[in-house]
Amino acid sequence: MRVLRYFVFAMALAVALPAFPSTVRHSRVRHRRVQYERTISYRARRTARYRHAALATADRPRRTTIAFVPPLRGSRASLLRQNERDDAEGLVRIADDAQLDEFEDEGILVRLPASPALLVNAALPMDRRYCRPWTAEFLADLARSHYARFGRPIQVNSAVRTIAFQRALEEINGNAAAASGDLASPHLTGAAVDIGKHGMTFQEIAWMRAWLLPLETAGRIDVEEEFYQACFHITVYRNYVHAPGTMRRRRPAASALLAARVQ
Repeated sequence: MRVLRYFVFAMALAVALPAFPSTVRHSRVRHRRVQYERTISYRARRTARYRHAALATADRPRRTTIAFVPPLRGSRASLLRQNERDDAEGLVRIADDAQLDEFEDEGILVRLPASPALLVNAALPMDRRYCRPWTAEFLADLARSHYARFGRPIQVNSAVRTIAFQRALEEINGNAAAASGDLASPHLTGAAVDIGKHGMTFQEIAWMRAWLLPLETAGRIDVEEEFYQACFHITVYRNYVHAPGTMRRRRPAASALLAARVQ
């Protein structure tokens, strides 16, 4: 009787065992199918989300960035043009300190618009911290825009000079412009300033180039980016301020638009 029981148990076990791996296999297949369906569902939702975002931004204006702006190098032609423009505008080259004081007293020259956004080199003598009124307005615009972008001031290293000072500078600086003639330094009229590049990041320098370029193209300034002295030499013309009303409103906008694209 006991042998019969063992025989029945063995037969039942033999019948059940082949079905067990099949059950496990079907369970695994079902699990993988569920995972696959979930993956497909997630990808479909993600694709739909990206498509919706793309459609939502399709009509928005694209903002291109500028990774590099080439240097605004000076040239002999540029220096000739600066002197020709200054002569055409009737600007006088300041001979000595006496004439410099006279121009300052009469308001022909105004103080550099120093502010938290615009510093003046501490080594620059007090009587040479002056420039033409339109140059002062240019400096205020540039400093304001730069400070709004970077939260740091720019610095003026040089402004008005006299012929006497320029002659002395020629003797100690081989790169100094002449004190007279067609290639004379534009600083002698008070219309030119030097903005120091020392301490500026690559991004700031690229931004400066992009801000200045439209103004130079429009004939309102001339820029000579110097590397030995590490500065932007900028001569500002009367039409920076005396442009027609509509053009004057567009003046800072054009520079700000290009400068804003600097990456």
